[in-house]
Amino acid sequence: MRTKFFLIPLMIGIMCCASMLQAQESGHPRIYATNAAKKDFLNSIKSIEWKKSLVDKKIANLEKYLKYVENDPTWLVSRLQMNWKTKHNKVFLKGGEFAYSEGTAPVPTVRFSGTRDWATEYSSPKLEDVEPYFDDPRGYYLAHKKTKKKEWLHPSKIGHAIEGTNRHIMSLVEDASFLYWVTGDKKYAEFAKPVFETYIEGMYYRDAPIDLENGTQQRISGLATFEVIHEKILISLLTTYDFLYDYFEDEKVNLDHSAAVFQKWGDQIITNGIPDNNWNLFQARFLTYVALTLDNNDAYKNGKGREYFLDHTFTTSTERQLSIEESLLVYDQENGMWPECASYSVHVITTLLNIFTLLDNSTNNNELSKFPIIEKAALASFQYLFPSGYTVGFGDSNHKTLPPENFELLISNYSKYNNEEKEEVISGLLDQMISKGEYEREANDLFQLFFYVDHLKKGDANENGLEKLTSPTFYASNVSMFNQRLGKGDDAMMISTAGSFGNHSHVNGISIELFANKYALGLDMGKGSSYWHTDHREYYSRFPAHNTVVVDGVSDYNAMRGYHPFKLDNNYPEVSTTPAFDKLTFSKVSFFEPKTKADQQRFTALIKSNSKKGYILDVFRSKKQEGGTERHDYFYHNLGQSLQILDANSKALSLKSTTDFGSKQGDIKAYDYLTEKKKVETSKDVQALFRLKTSDAPDNLMKIWIKGSVDQSIYTALAPKSNVLKRGSGTAPAEVIGDSIQTLIVKRNASAWANPFAMVYNPYFEGEENPVNAVSYSTIKDYPNTQVINVLMNDKSTKDHIILNASESDIVKNDALYQKGLLSVTRQSEQSDKLEFLFLSGMYKFENNGWDIVAAGEPFTLSIEKTDQGFKFQTDKAITINMPFVKGDKPAELRLYENGKLVGSRKGTTNRNRDDQLVFKIEKGYENAEIIFDKN
Repeated sequence: MRTKFFLIPLMIGIMCCASMLQAQESGHPRIYATNAAKKDFLNSIKSIEWKKSLVDKKIANLEKYLKYVENDPTWLVSRLQMNWKTKHNKVFLKGGEFAYSEGTAPVPTVRFSGTRDWATEYSSPKLEDVEPYFDDPRGYYLAHKKTKKKEWLHPSKIGHAIEGTNRHIMSLVEDASFLYWVTGDKKYAEFAKPVFETYIEGMYYRDAPIDLENGTQQRISGLATFEVIHEKILISLLTTYDFLYDYFEDEKVNLDHSAAVFQKWGDQIITNGIPDNNWNLFQARFLTYVALTLDNNDAYKNGKGREYFLDHTFTTSTERQLSIEESLLVYDQENGMWPECASYSVHVITTLLNIFTLLDNSTNNNELSKFPIIEKAALASFQYLFPSGYTVGFGDSNHKTLPPENFELLISNYSKYNNEEKEEVISGLLDQMISKGEYEREANDLFQLFFYVDHLKKGDANENGLEKLTSPTFYASNVSMFNQRLGKGDDAMMISTAGSFGNHSHVNGISIELFANKYALGLDMGKGSSYWHTDHREYYSRFPAHNTVVVDGVSDYNAMRGYHPFKLDNNYPEVSTTPAFDKLTFSKVSFFEPKTKADQQRFTALIKSNSKKGYILDVFRSKKQEGGTERHDYFYHNLGQSLQILDANSKALSLKSTTDFGSKQGDIKAYDYLTEKKKVETSKDVQALFRLKTSDAPDNLMKIWIKGSVDQSIYTALAPKSNVLKRGSGTAPAEVIGDSIQTLIVKRNASAWANPFAMVYNPYFEGEENPVNAVSYSTIKDYPNTQVINVLMNDKSTKDHIILNASESDIVKNDALYQKGLLSVTRQSEQSDKLEFLFLSGMYKFENNGWDIVAAGEPFTLSIEKTDQGFKFQTDKAITINMPFVKGDKPAELRLYENGKLVGSRKGTTNRNRDDQLVFKIEKGYENAEIIFDKN
């Protein structure tokens, strides 16, 4: 029903927009502004400094080119990349590369791009160094980036140099057209006219490209580039046409040819592309520009005008271009997540806001209000953020802030339609980014210049904006991502767990990124040089580039369009809730690795110590279903300049160089990218110590307490640089940007299921508080699946006793202990046996230290904390609590609360089988309850 209600305003909005646009002023310009609004705009660029700055920059940037053209009228037009001599009208491709061109046209035609792959070893020339009227059968004469030696090259070897040069030239023409509208100075129009005409005529007489292999490329090519989503030059052409329309009419420019080119380009975008991911919306943005530029359908013999392209943008779906109406249904309507990795997802939001801002500028009908999922998605995108305010790096993502443009455009809408409350909230978030130095308010292009509000509205300071828009746990099943957070400020920790689901995913099994000590210390490697480059195909998108476990050195499946999510088995707290018990978060996920037919399971927890600091627990199970000989490699990458392996006494172990791992040994090629490999064979518990040195802070340390095992070897290695990191990204210090990544590998030549990899991650700063003093691992002989982990705190008295099973139905018992269920965490003082808290989850029955807690039916999650008066607790299911009791004392009182109000109370009764226990029957889940002892 929710979907139906969502679609009603959507369909009404689409039906209305075309008719309202027909009533729009028929003249030009009309994409960004109208002549009626010109006076107010001119006043704003005089009085608003950030607006004035962009206009001044454009004026100053054009001056040298104006002088070049004044001295030589052909200077700029001759540098267009055209078939100047051959005048070829047909373009042929061979897959993702330019093959050749042929045929003839009455005018020079526009050259097609050289290759789909942007990665190239050759430098593109500066505009001043481009040879005029260049058209040589030998190809292009360019310098190698490393050797600096020039070579003759086929266009397929030079990346995006051809389209890049044309786009640069047309951006200058676009700026000139805008400045003509602003100043009325004809020098700008005269500068733009010959370039615009030459390009438009050259595209009018040139055909769309043909793929000789008739493969995928045939259905994704644009008119100028290998992908319809990269036709950025089209916007420059449309903007130039819009601002110079009256001048072109006076100068008798063939505007019919211009309209025909725009129609042809729009049809190419509708015919080609990818309809079910971000491409679809990038294409829709181009179509919106085309629609707003053209006149009504009845102005053209083919009927392809404004209404035609608006209809194909918003309402009518075709094979390669889904309507926005249909595309918006791809969103998870509950959590607002788009089914692609974070970097692409947030860019989709930007694109949608661009589209609706453009449309609303024409209709003035608050178009965005009809599509609440877009606003929801913009706010949900905060769930991608590390505590530092930078996005997670799963799949083809990198660490960056959310696009400020998303919030600028929301603010623009709220301001236009007097939604002051929302405007203040989002303005406050943007203010935070500005104050942190992550964003400087300015306009970088014409779109921003026209649509950003002049001034941000000042509201109440919102220092905890990120905390209010994120939750301790968040799950997006449509991208197989589970995030868990704990702590605040400098003590904040986070684990982002990713599978391989949705577009732009990697081959990573169950991978994690780990944030602590102000940085994403346990980071992902990101994407390679390009999606077609060998480093991406062989390393960056494969298992060993991630914090995961590889089976037999060959774990693999298809990258990019992933269909290998993990299953979320258990987690605490409930997704998108903030419980009263805030000492820990956890998740357990399961995965099937198809290449080796292996079952994998990963349990990760964030646990706060008695101080604000905390530690991270990671237990990874992995086994081949067929059994037999098997090997499991646990990979972990961490920021830092050094990695040591230490024994139980924190003494450095001596590691020997090794040639283990690599394609020569039968491993996948990704292993070949590891260098400086060293190893030590030991069955004992050891520690790995990563050290990150910075100039302005104590050394940032990550100590990992590694459970020992027979058939186990410990390796250190250097992995290639991580491409999730960018200069100023905020998730790593500048000292290590671009460095090789310190890598820990724990190799097990046996199954790692009953005896899983178990690690305690212990982040701290040298010379400052380290919350963990020691970690020990043990097992119970008759229950091999059970992991027993003891973490001794820095006071050398308080200990966390963790018992972890493989599933909710597993049982472990020993002496006074009985646990049927997944997880128990008991924190108590070794000196007094004083219970500080008890946490149980996925539990049917737990008995230990005088406590006996039993499920009424379904497995429960329970937290019990000691207070001055007794205990406070939460439970999500009906349970029976049998608790320690001193015979002769007054029975304690149970108090139950709902919405902060007391709703019931009763005295405990003595257990008829044990007079040292009180019994409390809890009939349902309660978020707040107490057991109070009468001390009188």
